[in-house]
Amino acid sequence: MRITKFGHACVRVEHDGTTLVLDPGVFTDVSALDGAGAVLITHEHPDHYLADHLRATDAPIFTIDAVAARIREDAPDVAERVTVVSPGESFDAGLPVRAVGELHAVIHPEFPRFFNSGYVITLGETKVYHPGDALTAPGEDVDVLFVPVSAPWMRAAEAIEFAREVKAPRNLAIHDRVYSEAGLGIVDGHMNAFLPRAGQQYVRLADGEDLSLS
Repeated sequence: MRITKFGHACVRVEHDGTTLVLDPGVFTDVSALDGAGAVLITHEHPDHYLADHLRATDAPIFTIDAVAARIREDAPDVAERVTVVSPGESFDAGLPVRAVGELHAVIHPEFPRFFNSGYVITLGETKVYHPGDALTAPGEDVDVLFVPVSAPWMRAAEAIEFAREVKAPRNLAIHDRVYSEAGLGIVDGHMNAFLPRAGQQYVRLADGEDLSLS
């Protein structure tokens, strides 16, 4: 099993010869898709979805209806590889996956809500959860949470409380291109002031680094 952090919200998970790539957007180098067995996209924002990245792989794509509609507009040549999944649906993307939630976090009360579904992926006896741009709990115990740590729609306190609600033993920072390195250092300090008290590990990795599960 291998979990690798790529640019911003993109994470690559490998298990038993299968590789899934989640949310390869504009901040992600296309190399993240090398050898992908499937691509999962949580929602349509460009920091999570980039049509040209999908053209760089022949892998099947699993995503929600709103993203599928966007792909049909942006990249009709890719659309035939898309499988639409619904909130709560369990499906096989080469590894067992369950879609979680339906809506993006509130950006502003006067903005319309975007659709967003996170994914719980089962890697043998380990479960990992990528929530996309939502703070929706997975509804089951997970071993690793890919926790958003910086966004125009969130405060550091919300990241802390989300991680504490999910209670994953390991928490990997994602959605980390919005702040400067100095700003992220402040968030790291906040996360580490609270999560270890509950026996939860928090780590933020550079692009291309693997999460240690030992």
